[in-house]
Order: sequence, then C-alpha cells, then structure tokens
Amino acid sequence: MQNQSFVTEFVFLGLSQNPQIEKIGFIIFLLIYIATVSGNLLIVVTVLNSPALLNSPMYFFLAYLCFLEVCGTSASAPKMIIDCLFEKKTISFGGCMTQIFAAHFFSGAELIVLTAMAFDRYVAICKPLHYTTIMNSRLCGILIGVAWTGGFLHSIIQILFIFQLPFCGPNIIDHFMCDLFPLLKLACIDSHIFGLFVVANSGFFCILIFAMLLVSYAVILFSLRNHSTEGQRKALSTCGSHITVVILFFIPCIFEYARPPTSFSFDKLVEMFYTVLTPFLNPLIYAFRNKEVINAMRKLWNKRMMVSVEK
Repeated sequence: MQNQSFVTEFVFLGLSQNPQIEKIGFIIFLLIYIATVSGNLLIVVTVLNSPALLNSPMYFFLAYLCFLEVCGTSASAPKMIIDCLFEKKTISFGGCMTQIFAAHFFSGAELIVLTAMAFDRYVAICKPLHYTTIMNSRLCGILIGVAWTGGFLHSIIQILFIFQLPFCGPNIIDHFMCDLFPLLKLACIDSHIFGLFVVANSGFFCILIFAMLLVSYAVILFSLRNHSTEGQRKALSTCGSHITVVILFFIPCIFEYARPPTSFSFDKLVEMFYTVLTPFLNPLIYAFRNKEVINAMRKLWNKRMMVSVEK
C-alpha cells in the first residue's frame, strides 16, 4: 500500500464553506446524535431486561437493529460533528479506511437483520401455526451470525479493492466523511472498473434485497384478507412500521451506490439523511409507537425507581 500511495491524509470540505452554518450544524447534529444513541440504547436495554420481549424473535431482531444503528451512526457522525468546529478537517489514510470499513460493515449487517425481520413477520402472519417451530432461538442465532458475517465480507471486499488504488494527490474530498465514490475520484488511475465493482457489490444487492422485501410484504398484506379485523389492524401496524424503516434505509442506499460514480449537488444531503437522520427516526417509527415496548420501558423504569428508593 505504501509503495503505491503517497497521500497520508485526506481533507474534507465538510457540510458547508460557511462557518456560521457549520456552527449551527454542530449544535443540531450533536443533539440528534445524542438522541439517536440514547433512544436506540434505551430500546436495547429494555429488550434485554424484559424476558417476554427477549424471547420474541421480533423484538430480539429489533434490539440488534438498534444496536447496529448506534454503531453505524457512530462510525461517521462524531467525526462530522467535531469537524464543524474546525476550518481544516483532516483524516488520516488509515482513519479513512477504518471509517469506510465500519460504515459498510454495520450497514451490511443491518441489511441482513432487516431481511430477517421481514422473514419473521412473514412466518408469523402466513404460517402462524408453525411460527414457534420455525422461528426458534437456534434459527434466530444463525440469522444474527449470518448478519455479522455478511457485513464483514461485504466491507472487507470493499476495503481490499480500495487498497489497490494509488492515491498520489490531490487529497481533498468534497464530503464530510470517507466513502467509496468520493475516494475513487482521487485515485491516480482510471477507476471506472472499480466504480462498476462498487455498483455491483453495493448497489445491485441493495436493489435485489429491497425488491425481495417489497414482494414479501406484498404477500403478507395479501394474506391478511383471511384474518380478523383486529388481527389485520395489529399486523398492518407492525408491517407498516417495518416497511417505513426499510424504505428509509434502502432508498438512500440505492441512490448512493446503484448509479454510475458521478457527483450530484445533493449527495451530501442524502448521505447525511442515511447516516444521521435515519438512525434517529427508526426508534420513533418502530419502537416508541409499540405498546409492548412502551409497557416494558415503564416496568423497567418502575423497577429502577423501586431499587433506588430501597437504597
């Protein structure tokens, strides 16, 4: 790598060239990041401390999804927030590679967890009599293992290809974080083939899995015609929340990676939505509208209060 690359650090242009806008962005995104981490970790702690939720595959996967959201947003958001306070925003070559690896690792794992959650809902609604037999703890553990393995393989392949590129300058990235397409523009060789590889490795799989999820939910919604009104209402509420989360995850992902490696003026806004706002919205959409999660949070809070009073 050192024989090919002369660049030891990269310089971000950041969210804006206006210092006042950057300072406002620092406050806004810091508050969003704190709320994101707090909200997602609250759900994780609630599920882990509630045996009824932990033994339910739906909430088991939800806890993992929230954990991945925290890890994924922490891969880039803290650096972006801190950079808002500085005029010169730099990141080392190794730090850039680490940021790319972490972002794609956790997003790849999240993609598989979302797929597992869709499969769980399909079994629960379309094959209710076989639900406990199919969605047992062993299968849930295997699906989580597949998520971690898939995320790692997806990310390490990206990094290995990036390491093959020589970076001899310039080193200015018109972005607020390291990502594949902005880096490809800085390579000292024709990176067209690498751009096609990114589209195949990231964009194609995003489109394929997104299409599969839409088909699976179409099948689920079609099967609801045979359920009672109360069952339809409850299933539509759960599926509606999950479909919303899926759309918020996949649409920006498809826009970023399922296209030729060209730049658009609103790329930063899409990336910001994908890495910062989506993890913030997911708990609000999926968990805090759920009565079982809210009741579990109340029980956990009351239990903590009772322990504090006894002490």
